[in-house]
Amino acid sequence: MPKIAETVLGCLDAGTQTAPFSARSEGLTIERAYQVTAELRELREARGERRAGRKLGFTNKRLWPEFGIDAPIWGDIFDTTVTETGDPWKFAAAKAAEPKIEPEIALGLGMIPEPGMDAAALLGCVDWVAHGIEIVQSIYPGWRFRPEDTVVAGALHGAYFLGPRRHLSDANRSDWLNSLSRFSLTLSCDGDEIGGGQAEDVLGGPLLALSHLVELLARDPNNPPLLPGEFVTTGSITLAYDISAGQVWKTSLEGVDLPPLEIEII
Repeated sequence: MPKIAETVLGCLDAGTQTAPFSARSEGLTIERAYQVTAELRELREARGERRAGRKLGFTNKRLWPEFGIDAPIWGDIFDTTVTETGDPWKFAAAKAAEPKIEPEIALGLGMIPEPGMDAAALLGCVDWVAHGIEIVQSIYPGWRFRPEDTVVAGALHGAYFLGPRRHLSDANRSDWLNSLSRFSLTLSCDGDEIGGGQAEDVLGGPLLALSHLVELLARDPNNPPLLPGEFVTTGSITLAYDISAGQVWKTSLEGVDLPPLEIEII
């Protein structure tokens, strides 16, 4: 389905929107949507982009009623959409279609995670942990779509701002195993608290969210498994909030050794 991938990439590049593909009688299903994921990746890699990792979307079930979703999805993240230096960061709202902000936890992989691993075994595959902010966007007007539309749209990924990496060692893995299942996060805008969440809000915790992605990829004939060197961002800890120029967003975390982040919307 290259035509869909080409249309999606055009919208993502220009920050423009299109009608949901599910409404165009193209027989789009979740399975076929992930074929588009592979097509979209090929288009981006052909012009020199490199896959940096994967993103999970809708791991927070509190988001499901708002968007008519009933299961998590995933998409690729590329080196061209990741920023790792410059805190406090800046993001130009005009670059994305109806952008929203999502605070997340990212896991950097050192080994290949396998289906059926428990949380401790999965953590053994992780080299580093970081707090990040994802800017998501909707190429569909009004954030109205079906689940398969979100998949073909690159899982709604816009940009990712990756905070300082905390590297894991044999000495501190047990501490991380505990904190990644118990931390809390607060999100504020212009000094006012807007929302919050806890580790368990993302499928029970970031490591369990990673497990879900590993299982999804094991059943996917069109897309590769996770590889060492990739990172996985495990989904929004809070609800997703609209952003606009002039705002300053900040996060704070408790119960985990990760620093707060700040981003200015310009």
